[in-house]
Amino acid sequence: MTTATDELIYERQDDILILTLNRPDARNALTGSLIRAIGSAVTDAEADPDIRTIVLTAAGDRAFCAGMDLRAFAEGGDIGSGLDPATEAYYRLTRGETTIPVIAAVNGAAIGGGLELLLGCDLIIACRDARFGLPEAKRGLFPGGGGTNIGTRIPLSAALEMTMTGEFIDAQRGYDLGLVNAVVDADDLIATAVDYARRVASSAPLSLAACKELVRLAVIDPTSVTDRLSHWQSVVFSSEDAIEGATSFMQKREPQWKGR
Repeated sequence: MTTATDELIYERQDDILILTLNRPDARNALTGSLIRAIGSAVTDAEADPDIRTIVLTAAGDRAFCAGMDLRAFAEGGDIGSGLDPATEAYYRLTRGETTIPVIAAVNGAAIGGGLELLLGCDLIIACRDARFGLPEAKRGLFPGGGGTNIGTRIPLSAALEMTMTGEFIDAQRGYDLGLVNAVVDADDLIATAVDYARRVASSAPLSLAACKELVRLAVIDPTSVTDRLSHWQSVVFSSEDAIEGATSFMQKREPQWKGR
């Protein structure tokens, strides 16, 4: 099933929601309305137990996302700086705080806010022509939407190089640095991302939520890991899905997860 707004396309493939940024003529640059559309879609997906993963991609072959719509910014337009629930959900996504896994399928350049959006995704699949950059310092700004956290995904020296020179890296270097999980031909991009999504979705929902939070915390805030580890141990190891996992293994069948 596929539905669309002017700026965002929604497609369901079984338990996967595919979201496609749909402003190809503007290099899929972010406006306030697009930010809110993404945030609303994420909120709806989190509330739907039948959606297990999100694949995030973009229309066209030039850019995944060129970041903030600079024309709208220069004209004082809506660039998504509000505090409404949809905007906050978008920024939760950029912080990696969604409750379900997100896999990015990068079809072109991811620049500024576009790369910040990617940093909130759990896995990144890129076509060979993809490029990544944080050029804000060249424009008298800095990556204020989370781009300065890039050092949690790549080595510090490379993170400083990208943010201070503003220069782009290609998909292969992104892979070599650990930013990108796989580099594929453009024709295989969505199929590969969906394959990753299906493999992720085969694991238990509570287990995935624990992994998402704890692995990120171990990098960005290790002092809080012990408390959260205790929390997730009590939640996951006492869950119905933990029993189902052991039972299905013994019975040599696929588990039927309930998310509780």
